[in-house]
Amino acid sequence: MLGERYFATRERLSGLLADIVALAAETGSDLTGVLASGEWAQELGPPFLFVVCGEVNAGKSTFLNGLFGYDLCPVERLPETKQLIHYCFGETAREVTAAKGLAEHARPLAFLRDFNLVDTPGTNAPGNAWQALLDPLLPTAELICVVFPVSNPWGSATWNFVSRLPEESLGRLVFILQQIDQRDPADIPVILGHLRDLSLKRIGRVPPIFAVSATLACEAKRATPLALATLAASGYPALEAFISRSICSSPARQAGLKNGWAQAAAALRSIDEQIECHTRGIHSNGNLLATIEREIDGMREHFLSRLPRHLSGVAEVFQSESLGAAKLLGKRLGVARSVFRLFVGDRTSQEMEAVIIARLQATVEAVAQTDGAEVANACRRHWDEVATRVREALGVDLGDAVQLDDSLADARRRFVQRLGRAASQGIGNLNVRHQLSKDLLRRNVALKSFSFMTLLLLACGATCGAFALPWAPAALCSMSAAFCMAGLCIGWLTRKSLIADFRARLLDTCGSYASTLRADYEEALRIIFQDYADSLGAIRRHLAGEKRSLEPRQRRWNEVFLTLKAVEQDL
Repeated sequence: MLGERYFATRERLSGLLADIVALAAETGSDLTGVLASGEWAQELGPPFLFVVCGEVNAGKSTFLNGLFGYDLCPVERLPETKQLIHYCFGETAREVTAAKGLAEHARPLAFLRDFNLVDTPGTNAPGNAWQALLDPLLPTAELICVVFPVSNPWGSATWNFVSRLPEESLGRLVFILQQIDQRDPADIPVILGHLRDLSLKRIGRVPPIFAVSATLACEAKRATPLALATLAASGYPALEAFISRSICSSPARQAGLKNGWAQAAAALRSIDEQIECHTRGIHSNGNLLATIEREIDGMREHFLSRLPRHLSGVAEVFQSESLGAAKLLGKRLGVARSVFRLFVGDRTSQEMEAVIIARLQATVEAVAQTDGAEVANACRRHWDEVATRVREALGVDLGDAVQLDDSLADARRRFVQRLGRAASQGIGNLNVRHQLSKDLLRRNVALKSFSFMTLLLLACGATCGAFALPWAPAALCSMSAAFCMAGLCIGWLTRKSLIADFRARLLDTCGSYASTLRADYEEALRIIFQDYADSLGAIRRHLAGEKRSLEPRQRRWNEVFLTLKAVEQDL
């Protein structure tokens, strides 16, 4: 392909610029004043323009067909090109008359994206109106190919045309000696020498001259595979190499590529700044979230700092309840009740534990209700303040306040339930009932023994009285009364001992009970604040979304940057 390295670099740079524009749109970067927009291939360098001139039947159209290996220009024995024809790319084939004597032929051929061709009528054709139309095209033509037929390379019409060319166009002039296959190869060097001499005389310089056979070139390029020997004989390889060098070394085109590369680099820096700004914004937002989480931790620590006072109050209640429970135990251990339970069973320890649990649980739950309400109110006030800050900093709405209130109410209910269960379990862990049960069991065994002996002796005395024994009933009844009095004394003494031990045990476990509640209180408080922190999920989701969107953009920026460095190496 002619100028393959240049066009590959241009295409790569064009794709790079398109990628940069797309990345700028993704990142919200403003490239105004940094990067132009449009057809990058056109802005980096318009299609390479060939202008081909020469006499009628000099082989101009065949020359172009051989150069690109495609039957673009019609070729006939009679003069075919009767007007200026501009060949360019078009999605569909069309032919439009742009002006009298000038036609534009669009063809859906890939090489016309990079090369535009201007085929002219013969320099010796009747009329020269086309030359006036050609003059505006010459300044933009990068190669002006003048085709001389090998049979008559001295035609005055063509040399007159060359002599009238502007000075600035002579540097882009190329002489093509066509149809060399029609002459003896030994004659070609002689003819080329004459062309050089005549060129010096007419324009004062010798442009590049190539001897070619378009017919052989067309034949070689139509062959499958490519007929390399025939192509070499056509003389086209040297011409194509010259055209490629001209394209790749063109200062204007190199400047266009470097300017495009500079724009791409500047645009990429702008995008990098935007990504960096976005990254800083994410870090700032992350710091805002961290600050809010620290504030929540501070609120939790504030409520925890009040725990010793609460535990002191719970300990005082525990002490008062212990004294009350001891008095209640004294009533339950009265004579009548003690005797009654000897026959129906003793559940005093379970009942006493239930009483203590009920009273302490009610007290702890009351404290939890108060604390839970204070925590919920503190969270609600903090949420209102945080919602404003988040809306201003992130543009994110934290959500419905009613939903937050429902969440806090549920968290408060669970807070109270947890501490109520902790109060109940704490009493169970103190083994109050277990020790009291053992003491009551020993007392009841002793009372049962004395009661049994009292009733037994009383029954024996009654039996002896029935048999009219004079002394036995009195003796047995006296002994029964003695056992009864002894049982009452034992009951009274053990009652005092049980009450004292029960009260002492309760008072001794007051501290451990408060410590047991501490861990549960801290955990319950942590959970309620965790529930509140979870209500700030909108911030976390926003930050996570920002990070997810940033990662592919950063990765894409790295890929584009590597492409930019590769293009720099090409340049």
